[in-house]
Formats: sequence, C-alpha cells, structure tokens
Amino acid sequence: MRQAREKLQGRTALVLGLAREGIDLARFLSRAGATVVLTDSKPAEALLPAMAQLDGLGVEYRLGNPTPAEALRGAEVVFASPGVPPENAILTAAREQGIRVTSLMELFFELCPAPIVGITGSAGKTTTTTLLGEIFRAAGRHTFVGGNIGKPLLGELGQITPESWVIVEMSSFQLESMRVSPHISVVTNVTPNHLDRHPTMEAYWEAKGHILAHQQPSDWVVVNADDAWSQRYQLKSQRLTFSLEHGADGWLDGDSLVVRGEHLVRVSEIRLPGRHNLANVLAAALAATAAGIDLPTIASTVRRFEGVAHRLQVVGEIGGVRYVNDSIATAPERSMAGIRAFDEPLVLIVGGRDKHLPMEEWAELIARRARHVVLLGEMSDLVRLALKAVGYDSFALAATMGEAVTLAASAARPGDVVLLSPGGTSYDMYQDFEERGRDFTDAVTKLEGR
Repeated sequence: MRQAREKLQGRTALVLGLAREGIDLARFLSRAGATVVLTDSKPAEALLPAMAQLDGLGVEYRLGNPTPAEALRGAEVVFASPGVPPENAILTAAREQGIRVTSLMELFFELCPAPIVGITGSAGKTTTTTLLGEIFRAAGRHTFVGGNIGKPLLGELGQITPESWVIVEMSSFQLESMRVSPHISVVTNVTPNHLDRHPTMEAYWEAKGHILAHQQPSDWVVVNADDAWSQRYQLKSQRLTFSLEHGADGWLDGDSLVVRGEHLVRVSEIRLPGRHNLANVLAAALAATAAGIDLPTIASTVRRFEGVAHRLQVVGEIGGVRYVNDSIATAPERSMAGIRAFDEPLVLIVGGRDKHLPMEEWAELIARRARHVVLLGEMSDLVRLALKAVGYDSFALAATMGEAVTLAASAARPGDVVLLSPGGTSYDMYQDFEERGRDFTDAVTKLEGR
C-alpha cells in the first residue's frame, strides 16, 4: 500500500462505472489516499446497493449521465471500468484535455511486485487460468489467481511479494487500454466474440493483442498455432506454440499430449470433456514450463484437475438423463465446443442476449446433434430463425429457467444429455453467467425433488 499511497495520495481520481470492478477500485483508491469521484449513467436510486458498499469512504458521486465537463471537474486521472467503451464521451473529453485515462488492471500491473502470467482468448481462458493456478500451487509457488475470473487482485497487493506469482485472466475489455503486458502471455484463440462492443473483428483482435504488445525479448508468449488470428500477432518475446493438428511446442500426438518434446499425459487421463480442452491443457502446460515448472508436476496436476463450475459441469442425473451446466458458453462458437464434447443425444437450452455474432454454423451443428432445443431469453427469435433456415423445427420457448429445464426434461430420453449452452450473454435475465448457471442448477435440483 505504501507504493500506492506514493502514487495516489492527494490526487483526484474519477472512476467510470459503479459495477463490481468500479466498487473495488473506488475502495482501493480511497484507502490509498486519493480523492475519489465516481460517475455512472444510471441515477442514484438504481445504484443504492452498490453505493452502500462504499459507505464511510468519502466518495463523491456524479450520477445520472452527467456531461463530460461535470464528470471531469477537478479530475487528475480517470479510471474506466471494462464495461465502458473507449469512445465514451467522458473518456474522449479526458484525452482531449490531457487527463490520463487508465484502468484497475493497468494500475495493478504497475503496482504488482511479482511476475504476472496473463491469459486471454475468445474461449478457454478461464479453464486455462484455473488450471495454471493449480499447477503453480502444486509446484510450491506462492500464487494469486484473479482478474476477469472474478476475484479482484488490488486488495491482495499487501500479500504479494517479488517471490510470488500472479495468474490473471484478461478480457478484451480489460486489455484494450493496457500499456503494459505480462511476463508470460497466453492467447488461447481469437475468434468472433463481443462484436456488440468492438466495432470490427480487427478491433477485437487488436484489443486482445495488447496482452503481448508491450512485452520484452526476455518475456514469453504462448499462442495457438491452429488459429489464424492468433498467428497474425507480431511478437517481440520468446514464443511457444500449441496445436491439435500438427507438431508444435505442445501438441496432440495420437492419444498423447507432448510438451517440448516430452510426453505429458494420455488423453484418456484428462478429466475435462471435449477436444477443445486438450488445447487448454497444452496452453497451460507451456506457460508453466516458461515459468520453470517441471513436467511431472504439470502432468500430475492435469490428471487431478476436474474443471471449473459452469463449464461443462455435470449438476445432476435424473431418470438416466444427465444435466450439464455450460453457462460460460456466451457465444455461438463456445456453445459449439460444448455440443462437440458429447456423443450422446442432446436436448439443448440456448439463448440470452445477442452479441451480433454469426449463427449459421452453430445452427447447422444443432440441427445435426440436438434432439430438441429450448429457447430462452432475448435472442430466442434470432436463434429460432437461424434454426428454421437450416430446416430444423424441434424447439420450444421458455420464459424462465425453471420452465426451460422442465421442457427439456420432458423432451429428453434415458441416455440423453440436457445441456445448458446458451450461445449468448446472460445480461438479459441475470447479473452474470454464474448466476444463470446457478439458476439452472437450482432448477435441476428442484426437478430431482419431484
């Protein structure tokens, strides 16, 4: 905290956005001695629960969509939450006035005394991040895991030492304004995602690329050799590649994973379902070797690792039907990976809020693999039209998750899998994908109790 006080004491900091990250940031800045001003487009009455978390810290609020001039009055530095787009009027005005625009993640990087491993990608980053954390702990490293995975790290700075290691999941939103990169960067893949926020695929790719843009020759980057967009990055650091298709630093060789020329594990020893998770294991293993962790430690951790909640998580079995929570699948491509993880007949629950991503390939796969589809949420009509366009018409519409699970159970037969793999974000009905996954799990539990 001493370094934070030296950097922030007496400065007026404007925080944009009163969501979880904005609250954590405001709390940290206040404790570091900054004068904190918090602005949000929502009115005060809509933000009372969030504001209550900052009681007693002397935070000033400028709410209800203030003008840039009102919001920026007295500000010496501006912190933007990940949900605030870079073209926001307040951010634009701040840059024009020469006021520094930064973020919680960038501040953490500047203050963190330990080496950082950063993981990004359109899919697989949470599994890779979690597995990496387990590998580092198994190797006896003093390890902190957080970032986009849900745990704020600013509050952990007092416990982080130069001998620690920090494993950080990083979204494109967090990365797009970053001017510093991790010591070890991992890019699992770059495929169409968040095009409701990023104006083009090129802009999305560029935002992801900030994870490695500021690396030095002594740093490392792990990239997917099977992904064309990942291969486009210009690298300054030492590169390790992984592939499921051909030889690489980490690759799938028949029924085994090979890492830097040595056998790691057999595919049959990996508990994570789905071919896509083989790539996640390779990415994590390569990043661990870049940090000097031996292959036996990596292999034993991989064999024990059972995955992460809300990612192809089996939550129940009723009457010979398995119920699987894949709420993390917030884009069609991620839903496709979930679908491909199963050989059994599927009853799918899909829907949510649209991210302006193509659905044609997803619809074709659903038509081939699903016995029945239950549609839920804002994008139900878009999914229905995409399915009808490929000649598929076995679907039902649900208003709630409980109704969706009941309809799916009615359509399922013994030996089937009921899979929640939405293909859209959760923000039409829920705070986040975890809340959606918990609602699915609760609905399955209630179904078991009948």
